[in-house]
Amino acid sequence: MSEYSNLSGGRDPAALLLRTVAEWGGEQDLWVFGYASLIWRPEFAFEEHLPASVHGWHRALRMRSRVNRGTPERPGLVFALVPGGSCRGVIYRIGRERAAQELERLWQREMPTGVYDPRFLPCRTSRGTFAALAFTLSRRSPAYVGTMSDEDLVQVLRAASGRYGTTLQYLVETDRCLRERGVRDREIERLVRLARAHRLL
Repeated sequence: MSEYSNLSGGRDPAALLLRTVAEWGGEQDLWVFGYASLIWRPEFAFEEHLPASVHGWHRALRMRSRVNRGTPERPGLVFALVPGGSCRGVIYRIGRERAAQELERLWQREMPTGVYDPRFLPCRTSRGTFAALAFTLSRRSPAYVGTMSDEDLVQVLRAASGRYGTTLQYLVETDRCLRERGVRDREIERLVRLARAHRLL
């Protein structure tokens, strides 16, 4: 998801990884919060997963994608975790003995140029609250997209495509995986209805 050049506000990913490892500490299992593609394509080994929610952050289709779901000439959009509201997703527990290795793999996917702000957020589950690593996005980041008109959103959904497929496919897959888990995201559902209304689906 986060494939942007440093011109898009990225920072040194190696330094951010070192900071994150230090915050984790390495003495206990590592929890990771997934809110979009990490739910339906985690690509790392984990011991278990639990439905979870975070407060103070919400899932929003607000981050430009110039490689994975779009191109520099026709950027796509992907979800980001941005301040405000709440978000339901999934947390994954990675065993302590292999967490460092899995975290490096996760970093290659999510943080190659440091566009996200990785932070540990309290995630509420049926078994209590766990501090889980989440990839958040600042509204000050050049990769952040503000409010878009439905007309502009439809154009992105109609045309944006990158190395992992289209923005539309990404939206629909996220909608599907959330529905399968009983998670209602009204904005995602609205965007899917918008796509159908314009005969994109």
